[in-house]
Amino acid sequence: RQRQMCIRDRDMKPIIADVRDRGRINATFESAKPDIVFHAAALKHVPMVEYNPLEGLATNALGTRVIADACLAHAVPEMVLISTDKAVNPANVMGAGKRLAEIYCQAADVASVGTRFITVRFGNVLGSTGSVVPLFQKQLAEGGPLTVTHLEIERYFMTVGEAVELVLQAAALGPGRNDRGAIYVLDMGAPVKIIDLARQIIHLAGKVPDEDIKIKIIGLRPGDKLTEELFHGQEPPVGTDMDGILIARPRVSAFETIAARLDHLNDACTRQQESAALEVLTDLVPELSRPERAQSGPTDHVSSPHLKIVK
Repeated sequence: RQRQMCIRDRDMKPIIADVRDRGRINATFESAKPDIVFHAAALKHVPMVEYNPLEGLATNALGTRVIADACLAHAVPEMVLISTDKAVNPANVMGAGKRLAEIYCQAADVASVGTRFITVRFGNVLGSTGSVVPLFQKQLAEGGPLTVTHLEIERYFMTVGEAVELVLQAAALGPGRNDRGAIYVLDMGAPVKIIDLARQIIHLAGKVPDEDIKIKIIGLRPGDKLTEELFHGQEPPVGTDMDGILIARPRVSAFETIAARLDHLNDACTRQQESAALEVLTDLVPELSRPERAQSGPTDHVSSPHLKIVK
């Protein structure tokens, strides 16, 4: 109780800043002198970033670089990057931009003798802003239908508590491990089909799916994949002594090389040259594929979902 009071009574100062604004970020770091930075700022709406790729890259990739560089310049002991499963074999600019963020932080972690850069890769967080569950609840309250993009679409899910625990464990224990450049991932079992989740929401409301409340298939959105992946084929998962947490072994390039390519990306974004920006993106993330209608990729996961779904 005493500790809670100390945290509650501590002076908290909200600061408005743009992660793209290097001067503002450096001034903030100089003033605040942080011991640890949790970097979660991102544009995460997949279709929106598909329609506005330069904005997505400027925030998700170049904004992350600004924060990471500030950590290095101000000798911050640790930075934690919040990433996404959409960064694995991405089918959209949002995911590829987050993969660039991972690449830069991984390279910085390997190269730095000071700041540690810890990356955690999330699935979908149940109940978070923009997630499917609040949408389903809203549609249910309006009498339906619940909208699902595709019969076979599936996603990895984690609760808010699991997301927080992953971040805190990685932040607390990661710097003491000899895993420079690794990515921390919660073992979420197998992905859950979104249509099963829709049926679960309807069941929990005491209704019968397709009778009391309809489910409507509306088609994939721009940039959607049927199945997300947690690990790339060249970063096989490795168990840890942290319960339920796996690490992806790093695919790391030289820090100077990545920094030089991001200079080119920054120039292209500043000049509003979309084709040049996408050329840099595909060079650094060659696995990027933006088909008109993405097909599901292969998966090695054979376990059951860790979230129980009533079918």
